[in-house]
Amino acid sequence: MNRLNDILTQIDGYIGGSQWFVFLLLGTGLFFTIYLRFPQFRYLKPAFRIVRGKFDREGDVGDTSHFQALMTALSGTVGTGNIAGVALAIHLGGPAALFWMWVTALLGMTLKFVEVSISHKYREKAEDGTIAGGPMYYMRNRLNMKWLAVIFAVATIFSSFGTGNLPQINSISNSIFATFGINKILTGAVLSILLGFVIIGGIKRIAKVTSRLVPLMAIIYFLGAMAVILFNYENIIPSFISIFSDLFTGTSAAGGFLGAGFSFAFNRGVNRGLFSNEAGQGSAPIAHATARAHEPISEGLVALLGPFIDTIIICTLTGLVILSSGVWSKKIDNQFQDADIQILAGQYDEHDTADREKLANFLQEKADLPLYSGSIEVADGVIQSEVTVLHSRSVADDVLVSKDGNQFTGTVVVVNGNIANAEEVVLTGKSLIHSAPLTTEAFTKSWFGSYGRYIVSIGLLLFAFSTAISWSYYGDRAVNFLFGMKGEIYFRIVYVIGFFFASFTDTTLIWTISGITIVIMTVPNLIGILLLRKEMKSEVKNFWKEYAEVFKEDKKYS
Repeated sequence: MNRLNDILTQIDGYIGGSQWFVFLLLGTGLFFTIYLRFPQFRYLKPAFRIVRGKFDREGDVGDTSHFQALMTALSGTVGTGNIAGVALAIHLGGPAALFWMWVTALLGMTLKFVEVSISHKYREKAEDGTIAGGPMYYMRNRLNMKWLAVIFAVATIFSSFGTGNLPQINSISNSIFATFGINKILTGAVLSILLGFVIIGGIKRIAKVTSRLVPLMAIIYFLGAMAVILFNYENIIPSFISIFSDLFTGTSAAGGFLGAGFSFAFNRGVNRGLFSNEAGQGSAPIAHATARAHEPISEGLVALLGPFIDTIIICTLTGLVILSSGVWSKKIDNQFQDADIQILAGQYDEHDTADREKLANFLQEKADLPLYSGSIEVADGVIQSEVTVLHSRSVADDVLVSKDGNQFTGTVVVVNGNIANAEEVVLTGKSLIHSAPLTTEAFTKSWFGSYGRYIVSIGLLLFAFSTAISWSYYGDRAVNFLFGMKGEIYFRIVYVIGFFFASFTDTTLIWTISGITIVIMTVPNLIGILLLRKEMKSEVKNFWKEYAEVFKEDKKYS
């Protein structure tokens, strides 16, 4: 498992965690923002009017309303990215990562506007009579690049697992285990059965379920988050200060946090921002293609609201909860995950200035430290050898080794810093934590106390489950595009099976796979919309020329 994680981490480092992808994503968003004259700010008001049905006409073609399409798209984005993803971004990049998530969201509003408008224009009817759309259709029908459409569709299938399936159930099972102690396999089995029942019904049932789930879960999560933020009101201003003061240095050094560095904050903030709102990834156009509309730009305006709600509002709430509670930089008693463990040769003291600098440089990949290989002696659960155990990018304290629930005495074999017989022993102790467990811990720092855990567990269950539902539809449409209706049932079966197995798979491995699949889906879509930039500008101009009077502000938008 550790070897597989090392390989995937290397691949992710070349794509998802690298700066070329970050610059491509932000650069495309910035280009369209300037090219279309800041639509994310200028068109907010009409976007809200359209989603309320003020632009509807009798006979509009589609399977869902504007609101249902937005809720379906939001259910695909509002998930673990908002709870576990924000926590992971702050864990890896420090408070500054939240700033880069905001930047990604603002530029992402324009990207959503563009990709949905273009895709909606070239949607078509599927074999079963439902409306089908998405970037693969404009790639084939407008750009005449069937090869690019095939690449995108294949990438969408992979990403349906990497974005909407594996990390969702993994975060749910981890959170429920941490809160209620329920076995992860049991959680995965029950939710896999429920998922199967929902996705068999197709887009109409999916839209019906998500249009009820999304508003409910947003209200529950908002109230719980505000309870934490207001309880720690004295930390609100310092939290904002830390976001900006940490922006270029990444050297926050509170508690167990050893400093992230600018590149970690920048790359991970943008990467998690994309995971959260999926702007530019090409997923939202598949959901919005089903909306009843007589004009593609109108649905693009509805889509523009997605990153605003998802990242600017919900992710900011999560970020402030984590920062104001202070748990992001504190070591917490926890059970160590194999993929998060590194064992160094020799002992390092994080309270010693020289050692702390060495450890920080090592974690920022600026310098190497000797990884331990050999046998570690353990007596009554306590490590006797001269080594340093790192877990979740922090020096682990009070480490205990156990086997079958009892303190272990014997030998643990380590190869290049990884425990070779990890399946035989369990390590526990104090260290930093990340992802859903970090957010769960943060929610206990309010008037609700330990009951705050339930808010995260319930919110994550609703958030992540609805995301898995929506992404099953995205993958379904991609399979239909490639193989026709006959391939859909096989995809749904594999989707549910993957959902089950991910419930008890290592979290770090899951997130690494996620980062890779996001990139392979996003790049073809960004290339496609850049090629159609002139057409997009023309469509926007024609829309306001014809419909500005409907919004009573003809000069403002033209």
